[in-house]
Amino acid sequence: MLTIELKFVAGRYHATPWGRHVNEADVAWPPDAWRVIRALIATWHRKLDKDRYPETLLSSLVERLAESLPRYHLPGAVHTHTRHYMPIRSGKAEKPILVYDAFARIAASEPIIMAWPDLSLGREEQALLDELLTCMGYLGRAESWLEARRLEQWEGKFNCVPGDQALDAETGELREIVRCLAPLSNAEYRALRTNQLAAQDQRGQTRLAKTLPESLLDALRLETADLQKAGWSQPPAAQSICYLRELNSLKPQSFPKTKVTSCTHDTARFMLIGKPLPRIENAVKVGEWMRLAVLSKAKGVFGENAIPACLSGHGLPKGNRHQHAFFLPEDADDDGHIDHIWVHVPQGLSHDSRRALGRLTHLKGRDGGEWQLVLETTAQREQFADAAPVGTAGCWVSTTPYLHPWHLKKKLTVEDQIRRECRARGIPEPETMEQLPEITIHGKSRRAIHFHRFRSKRGLTQPDTHGSFWRLTFAKPVQGPLALGFGCHFGLGLFKPI
Repeated sequence: MLTIELKFVAGRYHATPWGRHVNEADVAWPPDAWRVIRALIATWHRKLDKDRYPETLLSSLVERLAESLPRYHLPGAVHTHTRHYMPIRSGKAEKPILVYDAFARIAASEPIIMAWPDLSLGREEQALLDELLTCMGYLGRAESWLEARRLEQWEGKFNCVPGDQALDAETGELREIVRCLAPLSNAEYRALRTNQLAAQDQRGQTRLAKTLPESLLDALRLETADLQKAGWSQPPAAQSICYLRELNSLKPQSFPKTKVTSCTHDTARFMLIGKPLPRIENAVKVGEWMRLAVLSKAKGVFGENAIPACLSGHGLPKGNRHQHAFFLPEDADDDGHIDHIWVHVPQGLSHDSRRALGRLTHLKGRDGGEWQLVLETTAQREQFADAAPVGTAGCWVSTTPYLHPWHLKKKLTVEDQIRRECRARGIPEPETMEQLPEITIHGKSRRAIHFHRFRSKRGLTQPDTHGSFWRLTFAKPVQGPLALGFGCHFGLGLFKPI
């Protein structure tokens, strides 16, 4: 039996059932297999090493999970909601619209158990699933923070199973019928695809094939907007399954109070979502926009005149120049576009600072661009393992141009300035420094001049307007992030471990 434990650490699960409007304030309970498997696929795309876990292995895992229907053990939960007015633009005016945010309230210590009783995975598939579950930061909406893992054993009793008879003939127990989405098996999907295409002429086949790809994996990772645009009332690779759950399983009840322990977090990672994503050459622009977005939310938490210096960078004591927030864009998949943004505060993030970061949902650019922001997690930088740019390595190479912060002198070369900056931050001086004429981004050679290298704030002294790339080698591994020089708090002078 394959068993997965899903624990919502914030005690909230936000997910709207397929075909329902968000303002209907319904909650998809239990978390359906369709949603879970798509979340695993998305996690593979965003967070896993494709050389270590190839797409063929992911396809095999997905097909195995789709072979049968899961069963659940659901904890007690409350169906509740918040409501607030959102400004919606209508023509030139903004009109406030009442929006409902429905969710299931769950005790943070009570997990959901999701199991496939007749499924046994191979060793490689198990390893991939374990890594995906470890890396999956949320399920459903981004507020549904998740800790997931595979269980070797589980001896409990299922209380939510496939079925369409509300009355149990043996026990006389009355249960509630709820519809959930589950993926078709690989064989079922191939048969459906063949039948659908056969019923079309050549022009219709070409149009339909865009949302009926050959593989089940490709069908499961189609964008919802593309399916709706093509006229599908339900994803073609999905089936609607009746499940039986306990009557009034979302009724109000009291939860045991859990002691919240304090922890020192200094780093947050956000995912940037939108089309098109900003290019890495505009890293400093994105870093500045991110700072403005953070300060806007911090104003609502702390008050306009009480934003801490560690976030604003204003009012820092002398000798504490680089203990405030770094806003560091990242191109995690090396496609030349910024897909993540790191917020690193060396002196640590308070509880209220994390609250402010948690309120961030969108990033707006001064050039009219707008993207969705998803907070993946906050933690100590050491907990991110080898994730760039907060990894640990002995050799670091530029991802954005380094702009030396002081004017060049005979006894203050660029190399001297790099050494001085490292000493000031408690980092050992590099053993060797090699200047690089260019770097490669998504197969293209880029020089420093290709990057935007100027702050939007006027009146700043900028000794270096050209920039340069470097490879720094240290005697011992150093912990990132490594960002040096002018504009280093906004994505310039950023290095990655190699």
